[in-house]
Amino acid sequence: MSQVTLLDEVSRWDQETCQQELKTVLPKLIAMHHDTDSWEEHTNILQTITSRFLPHLSLSDLEKECFSTVLPKVVKVFASLLEEISKQIGGLSSQNTELHVFLRNILKMMVQTLESLSGCVRHVCSFEESVSFDTIRSLPSCILRVLKDTFQHCKNSEVMYSGRLSLVGDLLQGLFKEAYSLQKGLMELLDKINLEDTASEEEVSDIVTVIHSLLDICSIISGLDIALHANSWKFIIKQSVKYQSLVEDRLRHTDIAFSLCEDLYTSVQNCIELAQQIQQAGLQEIVHCPEYKLFQKATKMCRFFANTLVHYTKEFKEFLAKSCRRFHQLYLQIHSKFPPSVCALFVPSALSEELRVAVLVPMDVMLTQLLSFHPFAESVLDPDLQSSTELCLPQCLLLVSVLGKLSSQPEEAMRLWSDGSQFSEETPRWSVFEAVLHSFRRCMLERAVPVWLPGVMLHGQAQGRVSLHQHVCVHMCACVAVLPTQHFAPLERSLLAAVLQADMQTAVLATDVWCFLARYGTAELCFHHVLLIAHLIRSCPGEGYQMFHLALLLRRLLFLMTPKHQVEFVKRFPPAQEENLCVWRHTLLRCLCTEARMRVEEEVLAGASVVLQELENSGYRMGDIPRLNQILGCVLMLMGGSDLQAECVGSSVKIISQLWSRMSSNQVQVHPPLQCTVKLLLSISAVLIKSVDQHVIVQAVSCLSGLTIQKCPDDLLLAALEFLASLGKVFISPNIQCQVLPRISGLFNGLLTHPSWLILHHVLEAFGLFAEITNHEEVISQTLTSEEIKTKVLNYLSKIVSHQESEEARLGRLKEWRSVIEKHCERMECEDNSPVQPPLTEEPCPKRARQETKVEEEFERYVQTAESALKALQAIVGPGHNPSPPQWVRTRLEVLQTLITQINTTTVEEH
Repeated sequence: MSQVTLLDEVSRWDQETCQQELKTVLPKLIAMHHDTDSWEEHTNILQTITSRFLPHLSLSDLEKECFSTVLPKVVKVFASLLEEISKQIGGLSSQNTELHVFLRNILKMMVQTLESLSGCVRHVCSFEESVSFDTIRSLPSCILRVLKDTFQHCKNSEVMYSGRLSLVGDLLQGLFKEAYSLQKGLMELLDKINLEDTASEEEVSDIVTVIHSLLDICSIISGLDIALHANSWKFIIKQSVKYQSLVEDRLRHTDIAFSLCEDLYTSVQNCIELAQQIQQAGLQEIVHCPEYKLFQKATKMCRFFANTLVHYTKEFKEFLAKSCRRFHQLYLQIHSKFPPSVCALFVPSALSEELRVAVLVPMDVMLTQLLSFHPFAESVLDPDLQSSTELCLPQCLLLVSVLGKLSSQPEEAMRLWSDGSQFSEETPRWSVFEAVLHSFRRCMLERAVPVWLPGVMLHGQAQGRVSLHQHVCVHMCACVAVLPTQHFAPLERSLLAAVLQADMQTAVLATDVWCFLARYGTAELCFHHVLLIAHLIRSCPGEGYQMFHLALLLRRLLFLMTPKHQVEFVKRFPPAQEENLCVWRHTLLRCLCTEARMRVEEEVLAGASVVLQELENSGYRMGDIPRLNQILGCVLMLMGGSDLQAECVGSSVKIISQLWSRMSSNQVQVHPPLQCTVKLLLSISAVLIKSVDQHVIVQAVSCLSGLTIQKCPDDLLLAALEFLASLGKVFISPNIQCQVLPRISGLFNGLLTHPSWLILHHVLEAFGLFAEITNHEEVISQTLTSEEIKTKVLNYLSKIVSHQESEEARLGRLKEWRSVIEKHCERMECEDNSPVQPPLTEEPCPKRARQETKVEEEFERYVQTAESALKALQAIVGPGHNPSPPQWVRTRLEVLQTLITQINTTTVEEH
């Protein structure tokens, strides 16, 4: 009997006849199915077998009598149908009717094949007895392979069929619908199967294959259907947990975790895009628009994936070591999509909050679960972690969140995060304190913007929004407050490393935390830290950033010391010893108790007198100037006291008066040590300006006006501005006004054209202070000589912003600055880490830049003394002074004039 005749005859049979002929006809149909090369015959035979004879097979006979022999051919034929479509699709068009009909027939046969497979699933589900994998072994694998090919074809259809999709769109829609129904039925069937702990190797392998196949399908259907995608993941996780003891060491945990992470991240991106569309549409009633419904569905998927990831991580954490880096990256990527991240897109706050609750709350739970997991800590604390600039803030906030959770963790987790790697064979990792400070340093852009974060609760009420600095500082201090003492060593090392690095704000943050540690701890701990910092300052070469950061820390800690310890500190580091001057010049006198302060004042002023006397005795050699600067720095420190004693003021005025008479602008311009001297003299003079003699003011202003101000270092300019502003407090005597006032206006005028905006701001500030309090208003008019300068000053005083920068432009500028500042800090640290050159012990070679010889220094000293004395005499005998100078003064001046003529004549003859 031919195939067609047999199929026709079977089609006319009723179910009773089919049951009677089962043993005879079914083997023939299966053989025909196996032998035929016709796709149409194959499809018809399959339909006949599944609809006519399959219902009459018992559960125990299904696999042996039907599935194992029929289904492998089904997979092969289905694949050949898809391959044929790929070959012929290029010629498809509405004009090519024959090919159009041919491809539609292929798609119909694919739909019929899926219907037949659905019939197999329904029949198996109809049995009341329990189903095992042994009875249907070939069915799940066959269906899953067909489903994977079907969904892939549907996903590629838009590209594959291109503009011809409408010619077969109805069949593709039916194909997807039938595949959807088939997968749903298969998952319901598999859910009924229950494996015992004694399941065979083949059964365990079967369920693992099912899970992995559905995982592959999930990656295909993620963009096709939300419900099917979610249900597939539910089944994967449910089966993985259900048979955890059997499959946990066989599952592709890394692939499962990565797929969940990708699906969650994609869902979050979709939500943000939808929220942006709502924002751009300017919809007022958000909750009533269709876009909001889509947003809610997308948010629901985000919540589902986040919770699913949390569940899976909890159950299989020990198998997810290789996934920890992806978990870490996912946490950072998702947080970068939300405020306060500077790269977060602007969306309505209500939608942002809805999405935040759906995603960030589960992510926080996941973080808690992973805290005790060693590979996760290694990923987060990796010293070589090179995350993009957009992820710097999320990394910082992640670490801050870890700090807040450590107190509730067991000792092992506390040690894992707090101590860092201890042995060379361990994977390198920072302590969490070191990592927090490093990540804070990298958040340079966020600190400059600045970003704002929610503050901690105080008395049951939210504190409001705080800066990143305050946010990190509060959480670090809270962690320090509950930190067991055995973890203090890595904390102290981390704080010291942060103080010694180049970024100022990071050093200030470390200083804040260090001060909390000192105040929270014992007085002895604070004293110990102060001694340590003082020793480090003494060992610092030069005046680099490390010196200033350590000095900042020392000033702060001195305030926290007990009076007893302050007195002891002065004894251990007496200012009388020159090696300790570098410590004291950076302190604040007002932080000391009375006994310690008085001793410091006495020793500093006594030391200054000794240095000045020795300097004078040696002829004011240039090599002695650094020693002078050290003691002047300490004198300036004394000026910071809240209540200066008369003796201190008198001694300090005497010191600066003596030194101003020695300053020559020509020498100051070319010698950096002298520039430092003038800077210190200016700062001291600014504090003591009301006690300084008028002729000293003349000398100081003359020295300043003789400098090429634009070529002076910035710190000297700032000291000069401080001094010039202080001149507004004093009334300049009429007899010297002609020497002082024009020079003040000239200095201000020159500085108001300085090219640096930062220096210019300080100039405007100083000029504003001077103008506000001075009695010499003519200086103001003489300074404002051009419309440009007038406009600058008026705009500053009126707080008018000349150029309003857009937020986008400002952010772009800050990004450029971040790069510049980061490179600057790196360059400074590289210079600090370069090998230290040994000091020169020999005289400089003759070809070096010209230095002042001892004879030249003597000439300079004597000429300058004569010049200063004559100027002072001129101020006394000038017009308007009564009584007139005695006759002998005129006689002595004539003798001096003769002496000057003789000196000039001798000089000319020698040359």
